[in-house]
Amino acid sequence: MTLPLIGILRGVAPDEVVDIAKAVLDAGITQIEVPLNSPNPLESIRRLVDAFGESAVIGAGTVLTPAQVREVHAAGGRLIVSPNCRPAVIEETHRLGMASWPGIVTPSEAFEALDAGATGLKLFPAVQVGLEGMQAVRSVLPTGTLLYAVGGVGVDNFAAWRAAGVDGAGLGSALYKPGQSASQVGQQAQALVDAWLAGEQ
Repeated sequence: MTLPLIGILRGVAPDEVVDIAKAVLDAGITQIEVPLNSPNPLESIRRLVDAFGESAVIGAGTVLTPAQVREVHAAGGRLIVSPNCRPAVIEETHRLGMASWPGIVTPSEAFEALDAGATGLKLFPAVQVGLEGMQAVRSVLPTGTLLYAVGGVGVDNFAAWRAAGVDGAGLGSALYKPGQSASQVGQQAQALVDAWLAGEQ
């Protein structure tokens, strides 16, 4: 079973990325993004694809332009995550056969993203929208639309977000902060996975 969790390694460096990602994968999180505002992100993505391309979905976050989509694809990435909804980025991602997770807040953005071919929707920042706001957006989405909460979600509130109707989550600073060791990240990843699974009860 693939957990509906995306690990966000913002600020990770190429020399440490494989060890950090292995700790995340060992906890059961098999979708990993390296945001493009990290140090030398395309090199990190290449190294992750070489190491884990068969067992994990590797890609980039903070992807803002179609040209960046093509660069990530050339590096072997298969996942494109954005903080915003830009149809040209979604369409290029879709054209290249990659998973597309654009950021949305409003129903207008949600439907624009779906029309452009998004794989799923990233509610960002989730903490700003809140549970009631998320449910209002969710109520008008087509049946089967995947909605992941990103920003301010974690161990303490997974159960509430799951009960309210999100399908998954993106995990940023709760999972990894620059300077943390692989073992520390592994412990954080395991705690997040355990909390997510506990929300199924």
